[in-house]
Amino acid sequence: MPELPFTPDVAAATEALRQKVSHVIPDIEWAVHAPTIAAINALKREKNAVILAHNYMTPEIFHCVADFVGDSLQLARLAAKTEAKLIVQAGVHFMAETSKVLSPDKTVLIPDPEAGCSLASSITAADVVALKAKHPGLPVVTYVNTSAAVKAESDVCCTSSNARAVVEDIAREWGVDTVIMIPDEFLAQNVAKQTAVKIITWKGHCEVHERFTAADIRDFRSANPGVVVMAHPECPPEVVAESDFAGSTSGMIDFVAAKHPNKVVLVTECSMSDNVAVEFPETEFVRPCNLCPHMKRITLPKILNALETMTVEVTVDPAIAARARKSVERMLAVPVTKARFAA
Repeated sequence: MPELPFTPDVAAATEALRQKVSHVIPDIEWAVHAPTIAAINALKREKNAVILAHNYMTPEIFHCVADFVGDSLQLARLAAKTEAKLIVQAGVHFMAETSKVLSPDKTVLIPDPEAGCSLASSITAADVVALKAKHPGLPVVTYVNTSAAVKAESDVCCTSSNARAVVEDIAREWGVDTVIMIPDEFLAQNVAKQTAVKIITWKGHCEVHERFTAADIRDFRSANPGVVVMAHPECPPEVVAESDFAGSTSGMIDFVAAKHPNKVVLVTECSMSDNVAVEFPETEFVRPCNLCPHMKRITLPKILNALETMTVEVTVDPAIAARARKSVERMLAVPVTKARFAA
């Protein structure tokens, strides 16, 4: 795709956005991004489209073209409520599938179909069937970071923010003291430390979060006296234990908004710090730069191409989608809670 020109009209149309992200995107980069941003925003209005951007998208996507931002389930739920008939998923493939599951009558596009997820690919529907056969009578709690086919074989889904509540709720409903929790081993281990329910785990990991160590946390503190350390619960338990707070990406944002710490380190994917820093310029963000190679496959030019060509459409077999939707809806029936992890 040829590079679009940075004209005075483009500069004027995007000036408010430039000012918003000026301390995380330098002007030399803005001149490259702005023409594509302007083209995307014009085309999505023309096509009655919305763009969903996960918290790990880069700032020029997250703050400049997205209509809805948040974690994967937040995005899917918001998309289901919109009147727009076209959804462009700025995230990875399982997120696009979840959007399609909750919005079966909408067209869902993903700008790069190769944007996968190490965690989602760690387990298949056949694996879930085998687990249930090995542990009959136990419910399967499945993290939303999974394929629709895996969700379809599960009893209930969870997010990183409501995992404990979901585990305890399904255990009560089934009258059991043990549940199967897939696929993130570290999330399951962190939940197990917070509940009396016993948890059978699966050895799946996020390739971003599994790289963090307790020594990293100690190094952050040594180099940045007084820093507040916040870790995602997909990190190893020893990392969570070394942190001041652990919770979902949305939980981290809520923490910064409520506490206004002077200096923080978000122990998660690199772009998260840039996106939160835009909203809270008074807080200094120490940036541990572990990038997700899958998230970074989504770029402004690919988003524009998706809108122009109406590709690549994400579909889910209706029978699988119906069963997956039940697992998600079962989760949504759990009372809303701010349950988070605390070291």
